Amino acid sequence: MKKIFWLGVGITIGVVVARKLAAAKGALGPQGLNRAVGSMSDAVHDFADALRDNMDQRETDLRAALGLDPQKPNAKDHSTPRH
Repeated sequence: MKKIFWLGVGITIGVVVARKLAAAKGALGPQGLNRAVGSMSDAVHDFADALRDNMDQRETDLRAALGLDPQKPNAKDHSTPRH
């Protein structure tokens, strides 16, 4: 199931990148390319943030369902390593 999920994520990112590159070819010059790369970077960043938030929410739900973590975690802190 994980492989199918990551395959879908990879295909989605590939399509987004291909479309952004096609749009960047249309915008000639360094400024057009800068805007395209910045926009693509923002899209990838937003996607990663949404994915991270959903992963945290799902982990919290699973921990609560299994009774592993009776305390609600504090603010989002991604600096601590997870095992």
